[in-house]
Amino acid sequence: MSMFEKVAKATESRDVDAYAELLAEDFVFVRHQNGTQMNKPETIAMLERMMSASRTNMGQRRCLYENDDILVLHSINDYPDGTREAVLSAYSLKDGKISRLETGATALPT
Repeated sequence: MSMFEKVAKATESRDVDAYAELLAEDFVFVRHQNGTQMNKPETIAMLERMMSASRTNMGQRRCLYENDDILVLHSINDYPDGTREAVLSAYSLKDGKISRLETGATALPT
């Protein structure tokens, strides 16, 4: 199964544990829209909040590009606070794990 398929399956099923298994121990999440970074435990906590909220819709994911080093995907996400974003995500891959995730988000009209 490709990394894209693993990420999409974990996200669609809201399986935080399956998603966490994909992350390297030294994982870093870089959020360009607000200039912050999070480590693996911080990212897992955020995913738990997002995936447990029934009003969160992480959107259908589209794989734009994937090889052994990188996965680039796009989605339209709806959040519990009523906001909506187009999200471009670049996953750096190393040894079959996600070592770094960088996202850029564009606010969309609701």
